[in-house]
Amino acid sequence: MPLFHLTRRSLLAAGTALALSFGASDPAFAQTPPGVLIVGQIAEPKALDPAAVTAVNDFRILMNVYDGLVRYRDGTLEVEPALASDWEISEDGTEYTFTLREGVQFHDGSDFNAEAVKFNFERMLNEDHPYHDTGPFPLAFFFSAIETVDAVDDLTVKFTLNAPYAPFLSNLAYPTGLIVSPAAVARHGAEFGRNPSGTGAFTFAEWRSNEAVVVEANPDYWDGVPELEAVVFRPITDANTRTAEMLAGGIDLMVEVPPVALSEFQGDSYTVHEQAGPHVWFLILNAKEGPFADKRVRQAANYAVNKTALVEEVLEGTAEVAAGPTPPAFAWAYNEELEPYPYDPDRARELIAEAGAEGAELTFFVTEGGSGMLDPVAMGTAIQADLEAVGFDVSIETYEWNTFLGEVNPGLEGKADMAEMAWMTNDPDTLPFLALRTEAWPDAGGFNSGYYSNPEVDALLEAARVATDQEERARLYKQMQTIVQEDAPWVFVANWKQNAVTNDAVENFSLQPSFFLLLDDVVKN
Repeated sequence: MPLFHLTRRSLLAAGTALALSFGASDPAFAQTPPGVLIVGQIAEPKALDPAAVTAVNDFRILMNVYDGLVRYRDGTLEVEPALASDWEISEDGTEYTFTLREGVQFHDGSDFNAEAVKFNFERMLNEDHPYHDTGPFPLAFFFSAIETVDAVDDLTVKFTLNAPYAPFLSNLAYPTGLIVSPAAVARHGAEFGRNPSGTGAFTFAEWRSNEAVVVEANPDYWDGVPELEAVVFRPITDANTRTAEMLAGGIDLMVEVPPVALSEFQGDSYTVHEQAGPHVWFLILNAKEGPFADKRVRQAANYAVNKTALVEEVLEGTAEVAAGPTPPAFAWAYNEELEPYPYDPDRARELIAEAGAEGAELTFFVTEGGSGMLDPVAMGTAIQADLEAVGFDVSIETYEWNTFLGEVNPGLEGKADMAEMAWMTNDPDTLPFLALRTEAWPDAGGFNSGYYSNPEVDALLEAARVATDQEERARLYKQMQTIVQEDAPWVFVANWKQNAVTNDAVENFSLQPSFFLLLDDVVKN
């Protein structure tokens, strides 16, 4: 019997066992099958095309199906070889020449080679590419410095950049740089995101909407056959339901455990995993229209929100108060001189009065869940109370994660004054470049959904990404953070330490600072 059918049968059996466990006194009825890892995800994936998605929730699946030319070394954000065995960088930093691994095939049987690499990047970047219409590609920004991609020979590919670009290798290791099968894109067109084919440790088997994505071990994986037979990614949006299923035995691995639920997993049957990483949780403020178009009102919101209470009471101490747009996990680029906005409701009221914004009505977009969003409904409710305590009139609108992104990413204009958001990034360039530059406004394809604009910040970010000296990059980023904190385009709330929990049948699992799930070495007894 093919593993695909075995996996479906096993998943159904696990679901039946879970249902029995809720009606029985002994939760041991719920047993997931050995060799098959059941993962409780925070939401349904949007697509399984790495060039077309932005959420860590999706990336956690994709990193197991695809490879990039390079990847992050286990436990770090340092780059090491993957589909490229080696590379050379020109003295002026504008040419990267990669030597590719020989004999690697995509899951559909087609060959991985330099032409496949060229296809991937040109599909994202060239509007006249025959498969550019399989997008949109919202993070193509990552590779905007690429001028040409040349297949020198079958196993050599050269990227020529329009200027030195310091984050290039790191961005290649990010999921947007994962390599898809050109043959599969040609076959499925716009439906490729439902029919993925990569070179990774697991091959795609099935996607049952709002139920499960199933992947199976790739017996021909170039980096060694995975220990698991299959992985089943189940979307369980509600954190309490995810917790209940973990306790009942319906899932083996749960990501983003609610802080209030951590104490339920302290026994020998579970292992709680924690890993610091580059994360920031913030409120996007609409700086284009409404009350937050005035910097004083944006600053007032930062003073009004009791971030220490959020971190200690809502998040149970699993995060630290954020001081600005750059996570402290990027130690070399983080401005340690910045102090978080203190909780000062009196100062908030003074600024609101100066701006003539007393009693301003605010529409606040809140999500039910999502990548890195922690406990977003409870956070949103507490923030609403803090803002109302200084005189605002705040109305919350709550959305499911993918619907939320569909509302927020195109911009808040005409819809909302503020929205929750969290980013987990790979380089100190990523978040500010994609979400704080003037040229990153949504109508230009970026994620600056609050329309913040400061030419000095724009210039600093442009200079930092072409600086080849890390000390110079650090100086520029630190200067940027000082300006952005003063301008307050966001309410800077928290930097989170990610977590997950596994049951006692799971071995060799660890969280990554990238926030991705790497499952090729995991064992399920």
